[in-house]
Amino acid sequence: MRLLLKELTRLTTQHRTFYCYMLLSIWIFLLIAGMYRYMGNVERLGNPGGGFGTGTASSGLSPGAGGNDAASSAQRFAKYRERCAPLSQLTRLDDGGILEGWKLQGVLLVIRHGDRGAMSHVHANGINCGVPADGDSLVNKYRSFLQNSSSSASGSNHLYWSKVGPFHGFPLLPATERGCPLGQLTYKGIAQLLHVGDIMHQIYAHPLGLLLKPNALRVGVDTTPHTLLNSDEVVVFTTRYRRTFQSALALLFALLPADKWLALNVRESHSMAFCFGDCSCGQSLVLRKRLMQLADRQLVKRSDVLAVMQWIGGTLIQHTANEGGVTNPFEVVDAMLTVLCHDAALPCRRRNGSRTASTLAHNPELVDVINIDQDEANGANLMPGGAAAAAELEQQQQLEEEDEAAGSNGGCVEPSQVDALMSFADELSLRTAQHIYYKRAGLLRAYGMIRHIVGYMLKMISGDRTKFVLYSGHDCTMQYLTAALGIISNRDGKTISYASRLAFEVYRSDAHTDYYFRVVYNGRDVTQQIDFCEGGKSLRVTRDSRGNKADLCPIENIIRFLHEDYFGPLNATNFKEACAAPVAQSPKANEF
Repeated sequence: MRLLLKELTRLTTQHRTFYCYMLLSIWIFLLIAGMYRYMGNVERLGNPGGGFGTGTASSGLSPGAGGNDAASSAQRFAKYRERCAPLSQLTRLDDGGILEGWKLQGVLLVIRHGDRGAMSHVHANGINCGVPADGDSLVNKYRSFLQNSSSSASGSNHLYWSKVGPFHGFPLLPATERGCPLGQLTYKGIAQLLHVGDIMHQIYAHPLGLLLKPNALRVGVDTTPHTLLNSDEVVVFTTRYRRTFQSALALLFALLPADKWLALNVRESHSMAFCFGDCSCGQSLVLRKRLMQLADRQLVKRSDVLAVMQWIGGTLIQHTANEGGVTNPFEVVDAMLTVLCHDAALPCRRRNGSRTASTLAHNPELVDVINIDQDEANGANLMPGGAAAAAELEQQQQLEEEDEAAGSNGGCVEPSQVDALMSFADELSLRTAQHIYYKRAGLLRAYGMIRHIVGYMLKMISGDRTKFVLYSGHDCTMQYLTAALGIISNRDGKTISYASRLAFEVYRSDAHTDYYFRVVYNGRDVTQQIDFCEGGKSLRVTRDSRGNKADLCPIENIIRFLHEDYFGPLNATNFKEACAAPVAQSPKANEF
């Protein structure tokens, strides 16, 4: 036994070096294998062209890993979906209507249209832009009213505005129930504005007397529907876009009695800024161009965001070869919102190099209608169905060739990439809103509208019959207005949600003849944010029986601001002079 132990000890001593080399080799092999696996995971998450797999990519949808992944994705994108204005977000908050000791004289309401299709052609396979399958009671009521009260000459379900004027022949409802047509209002957008109108009905209809009817028994009084509403009692302005026109009519249907809605007259604003006679201003264009240049510089500095933007844009947006590809991050964000706002799966490219096919050739319900929201001078009429399908197929083949030439491996847009793009866009938006050029451009672009608003305020306090004025516009309409007044509309800068509202409530004191106003943005009292209303310049009053407060700003303040102080930040005394003067340069004007 002793001899055996001695022999084993001798063998172990002779081969010790060999055993050490073997253990060291195994350890190095495991270390390298672990590093490769880690690097593969990082590449899959970070590389814009990284794919999930052949089966996943060819489906055209991001696969997810079950219900938990879907829930976490919804939670992850919740902050971005706020700008989609889900119906649960449209609620009454600080809105007035009835204040103790005060009478509501009138309301001027500025809105952004509701949910719409993207402004670029997108690969929107399977996206549903309609209302839930169980329907929406307000939408059903509105649609039933339109179908029962009027008929279309074509016999279709598209009901049209029959009154003479710039909106004659405009459809009152979207063309399809589930579609997301290019730049057009969706049924979800209709639902949003009906709910906003219902909130306005609860707040303003009774205090303004909008539910009252004239005495139909008086002799010699014409009581046809078109005389039940004084032409100046409710005044409506909208740009000549279907989405703003349809949004205005949907809101007013929920606000007014049916007979008064039928008697409405809709007036056209020729400018998205609602500038009326004070529109032409070269300096506002110069300021806008400089802001765009500053934004471009920021994008150039961020090669990571640029790569993500190109990947998402190339996957989601249909660009032809002569369009030069994706260059604007906000164009990609707008297209991405079509996906996020309707809880659709993130888009993919096929692994063989092609993007997922657009539904234009597969789902006739989603085909765009004639789009008057685009440049009418260019005759934006779509081709017939067969020609459109052929053009779509040709474009798809062209995209496949481009991807093949680029060596694309296909794959799906990742949540991390969406985060990178949206975060950058929010940061850029916030920096833009904080720049001195943004405030100046807002003052120039909003001057005509603020003059118009003040003019109607004066009508309301002078005994005129005008009670409610609606401006149905766009995000830029509210950007100009909030910038000029110094209102912070959103923590993300200049972002304006769908169906946003900015209300000017005009009040008269029951105790004396003084007139005041307050400003409410999406249900939040923002009167104190306005320079000429902040602090001791406003009057704090009790808003309701619970002791909640409201700030009322004297109407003289906004009149003085308009006539004396408006052009101070522009080093000018009037609109013409401000538009002619060169843009003053400050030390930090050329940077964010």
